[in-house]
Amino acid sequence: MLATQVRQKDSVFYFAAYPASELLDKVRFISRFYGEGEQIAPESVPDDDDIAQFISRVEHSEGAFQRSLSRSKVRAIKNFYENAVHQPPIPGTVLLFTAERLRFTPRSGDDNLGILTQPTGKFLIIDGQHRLAALHFYRNERPDEAASLHVPCVIFDGKSEDFATEMFVIINSTPTRINKSHLVDLYEKVSWADPDKKYSARVVEMLYKEGDSPLRYRINRLGGRSKQEKWILQAELFNEVHRWVHADWRSIQRTGTDRRHVERFYRVIRDFLKAAENVWGDAWGNANYFVTNSVTLKAMIRVCADLSAEEDIEEDRVKRWTQRLMPWRERKADFKATGFYERFPAKGQVERVSRIHRELARAAGIELAIRGRRKKA
Repeated sequence: MLATQVRQKDSVFYFAAYPASELLDKVRFISRFYGEGEQIAPESVPDDDDIAQFISRVEHSEGAFQRSLSRSKVRAIKNFYENAVHQPPIPGTVLLFTAERLRFTPRSGDDNLGILTQPTGKFLIIDGQHRLAALHFYRNERPDEAASLHVPCVIFDGKSEDFATEMFVIINSTPTRINKSHLVDLYEKVSWADPDKKYSARVVEMLYKEGDSPLRYRINRLGGRSKQEKWILQAELFNEVHRWVHADWRSIQRTGTDRRHVERFYRVIRDFLKAAENVWGDAWGNANYFVTNSVTLKAMIRVCADLSAEEDIEEDRVKRWTQRLMPWRERKADFKATGFYERFPAKGQVERVSRIHRELARAAGIELAIRGRRKKA
C-alpha cells in the first residue's frame, strides 16, 4: 500500500488512501450499527485489549450514541455518500490503530513516500466508526460506486494501548462526542492530564466506589452498572473537587500527592457528607427535598472546603462537624423540592450554587475560605 510517512516530534505515523472495499475488510466494528433491514454485528473484544474494551464501553454507555441516534447518523452519512457528486463523499480522515509494527519501505529519492505493509490482524477504529459503517451499507447497495472510492486514513502502528486510549480521548474530547465523565475516568491513563486533575479524579473515584462513602454508586458515571438513583454527574462532582484541589494545589504538593494523601483528602469529604447526612435527617436522599441534588451537593462541597480550611483534625471529625452544621436543620424546609427555585432565585446553575454555598456557610458560621486562597495564589 502506498503511504506517506509523517514525523511530528517523536511520533511517526502514516497517511494513506485506502480502497474502500479493502479497508472495510481490514477494520473491526466493536459497536452494533443498523442499516435498512440489516445490521453490522459487533466483533468480540478480547479481555486483554484495553483500548478496544474502553471504546466498546463508551459506545455502549448512557452518554454515547444510542441505537436510534446511531441509526439516524449512519443513515444520514450513507445518504450523503449517495448524493455527493461534486463534493468528496469522505473528505475527512479516518483514524486507525494497530499494535503491530508495520514495515515502511521508502521509494528511492523520497524518504517520506513508500510502501507500507498491512497488519496481519484488523485495524481498530479510533475515529470514524459511523463513517465506515455507512460505507459498509453503501457498498452493499451500490458496490460499483463504492469500488471507486478511496478513504483517507491516518494509521498509527506499534504503539501501546495507552497511546491509543490517549489518542481516542484527544480526538473525542468535545461536548458532542464523549461525555466529560468518561474523560474523568481516563485522567490516570493520559500523559497530558495535569497532576491536580489526576489527583481530583482519584478522589472522585473513591467517592464513587468506597463502601463508607455517602455518595457510593450515587454518582452518574455514564455507564456504571449500579441501578441506584443517581444524584450528581461525575463530571459535575469532579469540577467541584478540582476547583478545591486547584486552589490548594501548592499546599497539597508540599504535603504529598500519593495514594495515602489522596485517601486523606477523600476522608475529609466523606466525613463532611456523613455529618451533613446526620443533620439533614430524613431530607437526605429524599426526592421531596433538593438536599442531595447536584446544585446543593456542589454547594456543600464548597462549604466542606471552607470548613476544612478552619480545622483539619481527623479524630471525632464527624461528631464535631455534625454539631457545626446543626443550624442547617432549621433550613430544611427551604430545600423542599416544591418552590426550591423560587426560594433560591438565580440566573442559572452557577449563580444558584454560589448562592446556596454562601447561605449554608453563613448559617453554620463558616468563613468562605476558598476565595481567599485563590486571591493569595
